[in-house]
Amino acid sequence: MVTLDLRHVASPAVRDLLHLVNHPDFDRAQQQIEHLGGCTEPIRLTGRTTTVDTTTGEVLRSYTTETEPTGSLLTACGNRRASRCPACSRLYAADTYHLIRAGLTGGKTVPDTVRTHPRVFATLTAPSFGPVHNRPDARPCRCRTRHEPTDPLLGTPLDPATYDYTGAVLFNAHAGALWARFTTYLRRELAVRLGLTQKAARAVLRVSFAKVAEYQKRGLVHFHAVIRLDGPDGNTQPPPPYATVAVLTDAIRAAAARARTSVVSDGVGERELGWGQQLDVREIAAFGTDAELTDQAVASYVAKYATKSADASGTLDRALFCRPCQGRGATVLPHGTPLPCTACDGTGQARPLPRLAVARHVRQMIRTCWELGRLPEFADLKLWKWAHMLGFRGHFSTKSRSYSTTLGALRNARRAWRTEQARAHAGLPEPDPTTTLVIGHWDYHGAGYSPGANLLAAAVWHRSELERQFTAEGGC
Repeated sequence: MVTLDLRHVASPAVRDLLHLVNHPDFDRAQQQIEHLGGCTEPIRLTGRTTTVDTTTGEVLRSYTTETEPTGSLLTACGNRRASRCPACSRLYAADTYHLIRAGLTGGKTVPDTVRTHPRVFATLTAPSFGPVHNRPDARPCRCRTRHEPTDPLLGTPLDPATYDYTGAVLFNAHAGALWARFTTYLRRELAVRLGLTQKAARAVLRVSFAKVAEYQKRGLVHFHAVIRLDGPDGNTQPPPPYATVAVLTDAIRAAAARARTSVVSDGVGERELGWGQQLDVREIAAFGTDAELTDQAVASYVAKYATKSADASGTLDRALFCRPCQGRGATVLPHGTPLPCTACDGTGQARPLPRLAVARHVRQMIRTCWELGRLPEFADLKLWKWAHMLGFRGHFSTKSRSYSTTLGALRNARRAWRTEQARAHAGLPEPDPTTTLVIGHWDYHGAGYSPGANLLAAAVWHRSELERQFTAEGGC
């Protein structure tokens, strides 16, 4: 075995890469990295698995991470955020696309007759908390300037001193609750317009939806939603003929106007939160028509925003609270005495707010989250935990139960396909689920690559991007 003298190599990453390349089992290490498709922060697992024939007790197959070059098995992180892991977020976007598309055109256990059901694409926005720099059509902004699309002033207040930061943060924190109230009022408004009681309406139709949250430039969330009317059993049944797109559209507008939630606080007073006046509801046309808003376009649009996070508005994609003290600024000793956290100097913040590399507007929203989070009446909102999300603590994409398939079902199908491919490649016999038992034990070992492996993963991602662009441009 040849020992390499790498002392002249200045880069630690390159030195580690050379060590890895010269490893006797480098091919296996490279295979693991290739399999992840460029995942930026994989999960490292240690453990073992054994496949046993329960009728004979014979061990059909065994595996242990002790045989791996690095002593661990790498699995993809599965992060949906494009800013954290482009590779995994692209897979998440693809799954979301198929989930949305199945609810519009059928497939994935959904009958194709679902495309005849009334369906619309609705956008519910946040109200105004003060004038901001924007790009109105055919006229200058209120500051008398025509802003370019990349102008950092876009979305920031014209007068930060009078902007209602408290209201903005509280709206983000209650956006999920407002959506829940909207869906409740939507069902009531549909019943009213159909001349039915709520019980009678539930017996003849069901509201199905899939939605995704998007951050505006001003740091406030709004929701894009596919809303569909089904029969009482869900996507397998059409609604009654009198439940039309026009009725659904009218009910959505009425429900959005009614959905409200009240906030009472000694510190900020009493506030009523609701949706903004900008409400867009459009019918979804079938694919292949001349309409701009087709089912394919809607599925692509929703999938695109499902992988974005608050960082799209200029904030951060990681939590700001101190992990050792969980944002409390102190740890409590067994006898109840608080001990100031040395990791954050008692602030509860992993990084001091003044040092954050964000715009002034975003920093003020984050600071407002921390200030409101100290008030006992907002303790349940855990605003300190969601400060990096500017107060929003809901799921970015959700759907009703009967809309279409689930992300879990899509992932299980992909996992089963990969398992079958690996079994066939290894030349193993097809297992009988009635007589085969798989016993496994796994432990979390860490996350991320070594510096050298990180270079290999970047090369894998770059190559896959080139292949994707080549295919998109019509290559073969």
